[in-house]
Amino acid sequence: MNGQQSGGCWLQAGAIAGLVVLLGVAGCSSLGGGLTKDSAPEVKQAAVRERVNGRWAALIKDDLDSAYEFLSPASRATVSLVVFKARKGSLVWKAATIESITCEVEACKVELRVTYDYPVQGRTMQGIQTSMSETWVLDKGAAWLVFL
Repeated sequence: MNGQQSGGCWLQAGAIAGLVVLLGVAGCSSLGGGLTKDSAPEVKQAAVRERVNGRWAALIKDDLDSAYEFLSPASRATVSLVVFKARKGSLVWKAATIESITCEVEACKVELRVTYDYPVQGRTMQGIQTSMSETWVLDKGAAWLVFL
């Protein structure tokens, strides 16, 4: 093996090692493991957007067990899964659109437009739209919904 081939191998090994580290960091950030009060506003907004979309996707699928997991640790300590499910009532969530996300140091306010169906007296009122606000807090490296 000549010097050029040997150097090429080292370059390839270095590039592969760099890629592994990069993928590891990207994987951790996608889990929300690095989100803090000191994160850049764009980072906070992107993380909150991902979590809001995940929560609403679960609600639209009527997967309340998954939707419950988006609640802040403090919210889950005060609102049981049984109570959370009972508070849903007979609404059928159809869609949710984020209109804005504004982040402060440790919390973000999310403004949404939600669409739902609501059964009333044997009939269903379909496609009702309303505005809604949610507060998401940064805790334990991720964004969590404050459930009131």
